[in-house]
Amino acid sequence: MNYKDYNDYELLNYISEGNEEANNIMLKKYEPLINKIAGKMLPYCKNNGLEKSDLVQEGMIGLSHAIDRYKEQENTLFYTYAKKCIERKIISVVISSNRNKNKILNESISYDDDSNLLLKFIKDSNLNPEQTVLDIELEKVLINKIKNNLTDLEEQVFSLFIHGFKYKEIAFLLDKDQKSIDNTIQRLKSKIKKILKNER
Repeated sequence: MNYKDYNDYELLNYISEGNEEANNIMLKKYEPLINKIAGKMLPYCKNNGLEKSDLVQEGMIGLSHAIDRYKEQENTLFYTYAKKCIERKIISVVISSNRNKNKILNESISYDDDSNLLLKFIKDSNLNPEQTVLDIELEKVLINKIKNNLTDLEEQVFSLFIHGFKYKEIAFLLDKDQKSIDNTIQRLKSKIKKILKNER
């Protein structure tokens, strides 16, 4: 079998039937994309001990997740879904390593070890500090509500933003223009403020 002879959906069908060769072909087919994404993240691994091979391995895991969880009826191209899973997996392990934590962020963002992330994210000159002071328990409840209202892109942008990545870097890592990232962050701030207001 040669991956050039099969499209993604034919390969997914073979894989669902337990064809290991088809699975290997899919991994080989997406290896250049994984290498590209890993290469983009490598400059952010200078002090955390991760090497490109580590990022590639995480990307392969992300691709495997995409293969296992993809459903055509989601109206999303497999390539788009796979790219998102690969990016999320690689970005997550870099963020996790940079924070010197053992827990890798997989399907969702973990905020438990970050205090006042909501305040950090929505802080601006138009907010009254007294209105944004949350106790720890309320913050956990609100974080769960916020996570449930984020799109995939918003979740990735939020995770990168609160961990110190600049607009330009986020745009580069996610293959988006800076205006798109700015718009996403503004939407996130609006969502968070709305949830906070509704909880008062």
